[in-house]
Amino acid sequence: MKLRPLNDKIVVKPLEAEETVKGGIIIPDNAKEKPQQAEVIAVGPGKLLENGTRVAPGVKVGEKILFSKYSGSEFKVDGNELLVLDEGDILAIVEK
Repeated sequence: MKLRPLNDKIVVKPLEAEETVKGGIIIPDNAKEKPQQAEVIAVGPGKLLENGTRVAPGVKVGEKILFSKYSGSEFKVDGNELLVLDEGDILAIVEK
């Protein structure tokens, strides 16, 4: 299934959180925090301003991002857990 978000919405796939810490301790599932890093899957055309023009989104498909904790709407598509975020929920683009 192909998704096409509207306006300034961004579809992302959360990246898995690490299961161990530096000391080698394994973290149980119920103690893990929600991931705050994701890969951008689809991007809407941008925010529509009152004068009718659009502001292009600041992220592109394939980029890795950091987003606000507990933001967005979760859903499943073809067995994949995805999130739909507002562009304003994105805190940073992860660059290597």
